[in-house]
Amino acid sequence: MKDFFKFTLATITGIIVSSVVLFFVSILILFSMLSTSESETQVRKNSVMMLDLRGMLSERSQDNPFDIFLSEDETTYGLDDVLSSIQKAKENENIKGIYLQAGAMGIGFASLEEIRKALADFKTSGKFIVAYGDQYTQRLYYLASVADKVLLNPQGSIGWYGLASTPTFYKDLLDKIGVEMQVFKVGTYKSAVEPFISTEMSPANREQVTVFLNGIWGQMVSDVSESRGVSKEKLNEAADKMLMFYPAKESLEYGLADTLIYKNDVRNYLKTMIGIDKDDRMPVLSLKDMINVKKNVPKDKSGNIVAVYYAYGAIDGGSSRAGAEEGINSEKVIRDLRKLKDDKDVKAVVLRVNSPGGSAFGSEQIWYAVTELKKEKPVIVSMGDYAASGGYYISCNADSIVADPTTLTGSIGIFGMFPNVKGLTDKIGLSFDAVKTNTYADFGMIGRPLNDGEKALMQNMVNEGYELFVKRCAEGRGMTTDEIKKIAEGRVWTGAKAKELGLVDELGGLDKALEMAIGKAGLEAYTVMSYPGKKSFFETLMDTNPGGYIQSHLLKGKVGELYNQFDWLNNFENCDKIQARVPFELNIN
Repeated sequence: MKDFFKFTLATITGIIVSSVVLFFVSILILFSMLSTSESETQVRKNSVMMLDLRGMLSERSQDNPFDIFLSEDETTYGLDDVLSSIQKAKENENIKGIYLQAGAMGIGFASLEEIRKALADFKTSGKFIVAYGDQYTQRLYYLASVADKVLLNPQGSIGWYGLASTPTFYKDLLDKIGVEMQVFKVGTYKSAVEPFISTEMSPANREQVTVFLNGIWGQMVSDVSESRGVSKEKLNEAADKMLMFYPAKESLEYGLADTLIYKNDVRNYLKTMIGIDKDDRMPVLSLKDMINVKKNVPKDKSGNIVAVYYAYGAIDGGSSRAGAEEGINSEKVIRDLRKLKDDKDVKAVVLRVNSPGGSAFGSEQIWYAVTELKKEKPVIVSMGDYAASGGYYISCNADSIVADPTTLTGSIGIFGMFPNVKGLTDKIGLSFDAVKTNTYADFGMIGRPLNDGEKALMQNMVNEGYELFVKRCAEGRGMTTDEIKKIAEGRVWTGAKAKELGLVDELGGLDKALEMAIGKAGLEAYTVMSYPGKKSFFETLMDTNPGGYIQSHLLKGKVGELYNQFDWLNNFENCDKIQARVPFELNIN
């Protein structure tokens, strides 16, 4: 027995000591990884930047320790890192070209446009861009088409077939389980509620979706036609043929690709583009390497700052309150904008908005903060993939608004929803009763439908929210409320059409917005700084729920935009019931 206790104690001691040693070893490895990731990348002669297009693209990069649990196809990259890396590659004389490797990436159309424009600008340096893909997705082919040479695997394919929107409707499902969505809205085109109350698109929604789909497709066809030297008619003919089901040589015949080549031979192909022998060294720099390449910019001594403030994700949505990595917390944005207003060194602000909207109340609070900021210094809005509904609300009072042609914006409208689960509770045998002191003390009980008085109160609140939204837009855009109402009604517009209608001032990306902000502030010397400050590795480690982070990234990768709809429903109790939001599931394929 004595030996048993001795060995048991020794085992326990060994486990404790081993755990402590492993802990400190892990810490050392972690610090080693961090120091390695932050060290400057040295660019050697005859280097090529490789842009490996897979995973998901976010508006802004943020290091996250839980990325190690995700595959490369589920990694999230930042648009800011991609654009800055392309610019650094253009300026570095040792980098001879860019190699685009097309995989599958979750990316919005406006973000595609911004990267494509950055690549087109890169080509002005005289350096080459080569794209290769086994199977090009349609979005990534649109991006890759800007390359000098588009390479395709001999057994590969190019996705080029047009755009479609295929929303999912839940009304019949809700009817079967006994749940009724009680809806209150203003705006003929405000279609965010349709999946819950209908089984098909309304004529108004079908009209608006047709218009903006054709607008986006027209932009894509026009850009590819210019880059590839193929007529628009021939590109549409190729789309109607569904080339991805034909042998790869058909893509060559239609002019979509230049060469059929196996991936194993691409490295030697790149060496010929550089003009070196097959045996010569050709360093390849990944996006992570490029992030740590020092930018060749002289240090500014003026002290002038042009701030780029990033506001992306749902406004005060359920997931944003739960601490998700993407979401606009109105209280935080208000504090941050107030600090920028009071900072004398900040001479101008570019508000980068990429949001489908969200809480109407939160949108109003941010609108006021932007209005106050505008009194002190120029404010230019740069719109990303979305800046619609609440996203447009927080943008409308800026000095100027810049959008990409394929940005989805507008959607000036309000809605509210309350679930009534009486049918469900009756089926499972649950009953409710109430004792109350006043008429509306039990307002919002989900076990019964709203009565006429409650419905009138809700509709009145939605109506007032819509009138205020329209008023804000009219004031910000220098238009009458009647002029705004003609193009409002919850209708979604592309950036190109929004410019025609007066909702947007200029077409372009973040670089265009910065140019306008610098000009309006009258600056000759300045430093561009991004806000809010990014969290450190350890702050992210402490603040992130690993289960929620991995779950959201895995689900987003698997179900795409449909995830946003389920996430909103999952956090329904945390969301404001009055929403200024675009359709949850634009679902553009």
